Order: sequence, then C-alpha cells, then structure tokens
Amino acid sequence: MIKKVMSAECRVMNKKRRAIIFAFIILHSAFCTLFFGCGPRRTPDLARIFMATKARTGKRPVIVVPGILGSRLINRRTGEVVWPTAFRSETDGLGLPLSPDLAANRDDLVPERIVETAKLLKYGPEVYVYHELLKALRTFGGYRDGDWDNPGPDGDHDTLYIFAYDWRRDNVESARELIRKIEALKQKLNRPDLRFNIVAHSMGGLVARYAARYGDADLPADDEAPQPTWAGARDINKIFMFGTPNEGSMDALATLLDGYSVNEGLRPHLHLFKKISREDIVTTPTIFQLLPHGGAARFLDANLAPLNIDLYDPATWQRYHWSALNEADYRARFKAGLLRDEKVPRPAGDPEVIDAYLAAVLARARRFHQALDVVSASPEPVALYAFGGDCEETLAAPVILRDAKTDDWQTLTKPRALQGADGRTHTRDEVLHAMYEPGDGRVTRNSLLGTHLSEMRRSPLFDTALPLAYALFICDLHSDLQNNKMLQDNALTLLINELTN
Repeated sequence: MIKKVMSAECRVMNKKRRAIIFAFIILHSAFCTLFFGCGPRRTPDLARIFMATKARTGKRPVIVVPGILGSRLINRRTGEVVWPTAFRSETDGLGLPLSPDLAANRDDLVPERIVETAKLLKYGPEVYVYHELLKALRTFGGYRDGDWDNPGPDGDHDTLYIFAYDWRRDNVESARELIRKIEALKQKLNRPDLRFNIVAHSMGGLVARYAARYGDADLPADDEAPQPTWAGARDINKIFMFGTPNEGSMDALATLLDGYSVNEGLRPHLHLFKKISREDIVTTPTIFQLLPHGGAARFLDANLAPLNIDLYDPATWQRYHWSALNEADYRARFKAGLLRDEKVPRPAGDPEVIDAYLAAVLARARRFHQALDVVSASPEPVALYAFGGDCEETLAAPVILRDAKTDDWQTLTKPRALQGADGRTHTRDEVLHAMYEPGDGRVTRNSLLGTHLSEMRRSPLFDTALPLAYALFICDLHSDLQNNKMLQDNALTLLINELTN
C-alpha cells in the first residue's frame, strides 16, 4: 500500500516537474525571441529581393571556377565516372603517376563538368555541392548557361560559363587553360574588349588570381623573381572569392598526413570509403599548392612555443615522416609496384623517384606561392571580393613533439592536453587556442584576407596587400559557403548591377 501511494505521489511530482520544465522552455523561448531575436536562423528571400533586377539585361558575363574536388572526372576511354563516387573504380584510382616530371604525370581521367550534386551511395541522399550557387545565378541573377565552344550571338552578356578542370593537376596549368578558353571564347563572340567576372570557390580563387596576374605564362625560372604582368586583366574584371586560401591552409597538411576527411574543423575525421586516400592525395600537386606560406606557415613545440620550420624543404618531410612518401611500407610497395587500394598494379619503381618527386612538387608549390604573394609594382587592375566564414575553429599551427613511447616525432593536428618539455601540463583548451584560429573549418579568416602576405597595404578597407574591395564573413563551413544565401545575396547585388561595356 505504501509503495502504491509513493508511486502515485512520484507520478504527480513527475507531471508537475514536466509541466514546470515545459513552461520554462516556452517562457525562455518567448523572452529570447522578444528581447534578443533568438530562434531559427533566418535567410534572405532571394526571389523577392531580386524580383525586379534579375530581368535586367546587359550584365557582364560570369565564369564559375570550382575548388578542389569540384569537377567531375571521367575516364576518357571508357566514360566511367571516377569522381564523385563513394567506392573505388575497378580500373582507375584518383592518384596520378608519380615522377619528378610533374607536367608528364598524366592518366586517362579528364574533367567533364562541375559537380552540382553528388550521390555517393546508391540509396543515399544527394549532396548539394554547387547546385545552390548555380541556381542563385540562374534563377535570381538572370544568367543563362553559355557554351564555350558554340556561344550564341548574345553570349557576351547575361551569360554563365562554367570552367571545369582537373583539380588534381598543377594550378598554373589550370590557370593557363582558363585564359586560353576565355581568349578563344572572345574570338568566337567577336568581342576582343570583353572582360568577365569570376565567381570562384576555395582553390578556384587561386587559379583565377594567377590567371589575372600572369595570363597564359608559366612560372618563371628558379633564378627569376616573379613579377605580375597583369596579362589576364584584359580578360578578367573582378574575382569573387568564396573561402579562398590566399595564405594557404594547414588543413592541406592534415590531409597529406591523414587522408581527406569529409568533416571540417574540430569534427572527427570521416574518410570516404577509401576515396582520396593518403596515397592518392600525395600524388596531387595541387594539395601541396594549398599548403600555408609566408607568415601563415606556423608550427609549435610541446611548450606551445613557435618552431622555426621550412615547410618546403624535403628534409623537413623526411625528418617528421610526413605523408605516405616517407613511410617504409609505402616505399617498399612502390618499389614492388604494389600500392595499396590500387586495382591495377603499377610498374615497379625506384624509391629515389619518390624523393625526386617530393623535391619537385615542393619547389613548384613554393614558386606558385611566391608568384601569388609578390606585391605588384603598379596598382592592381583586378579587384577582389572576399566571402568567408569565421565562426569555426580552424587549424593554423600543428604541434610537433617527441613521442616518449616510440622516441620518434609526432605531428598533432587535433588538440589534446599535453605535457611540455618544461614539465608544465597544457590543458586541451590551451592547446586548442594555440593551434586553431577563427575560420570556416579549412581556411582561416586571416588566410582569406591575406593578412600576413606583406606589410604593404593595397586594400582601402582591410589591412592586407590584396586589392580587396569588399569582404563579408558569416557562420558557415567551408564546403557550404558557396551555397549560403546571405553570401549569395551580397555577391548577386554586386554582380547584377554591373553592365558590360
């Protein structure tokens, strides 16, 4: 009887407790909404905002340049889609041939088109990659799709062109190809004076910047200092950069160490069914060209003090065993022609080729960064517009320490509590704040703005050597920036009000 009474009393108390909690939630929600504007994140209604202006004709044509992973790759002989897919092809990997002759490292994969959506599992949902960006340009901006090879007579205005490229290959090669396509298009349109606006995501912004600075020119020889000619300015008017790593990204080093992760920032690494493995990505020159440079290439020791490390010296990579290239297992399998995850064995190779390749790809990356970082002697004729995120913790300075168990070097890209050589224990939060900076999970705010590139200030609004005419930051991840409606709202406002000459 006592138990029954107690049970009844407990039920009544639980009901009262639930009622109190429910009432508190309602009151808190109402109070928050009324006084602080809390609630679901609101987004601009682009259809209403651009209802009157999307029909405006004469707009300067636009070229969309996707970032790394952003172009669909197919086998030119079989037509098989090799990227994006969840599982590895029976005949093709994403890794390029490996030799110090970077220009000759080619396979049968070619770019087909931009990745608008990707369905990585047969019964899984589609993932929007560039779909929302292209929808905004077409539906709200009033741009129609253009054909590079067969442009219509009105292809010199209100037209959207998409530049798909092999994102694994050298960025200078892609930039030169972009310029050649623009020049050929202008000839078809009989508009030698035409200049395009470029909307670029991530690495695509580096491709566009090089194209504007140097046109169809390759990097200068090692003994020549790069000097921008602005040959591409006759083709390019403005560049709109979404999450472009103008100072590089330390996430590129993390990818070389651990393979590509779908997740960004502090989220747990999630690999994509053996796609873009450590052994794939290390054969890709562009991942080295995404490494941080200048003042952005920072490393810390176990005391969280700065380390003086040359990121572009092959000896550094050998000392710290960075990437698969410096692992005994990989080198032995390379020698035998039996690389992991490869369906078709490769020819046996001399491990010395690995060292020569690493030296060549690092030297090329260093020269690429120098060409982008050098401050132009004359005013820069192509204005830059930056759109990014600065609410996510983003890797900026890995910690390098000696592992007591293995007596070998360890490179930390994720924060954890650690004991310094001086005996002091650093909490995880202390390590986090030393290693990470505000960004979008892959690119820091400082990298997008180019804060450390030079002491010379080119922008009238921002403390940077980049000719930034405008910058906007929101809270979103790197992979979602181009699809963010707030950023689309700002970019469209700037784009559609500019008429072609």
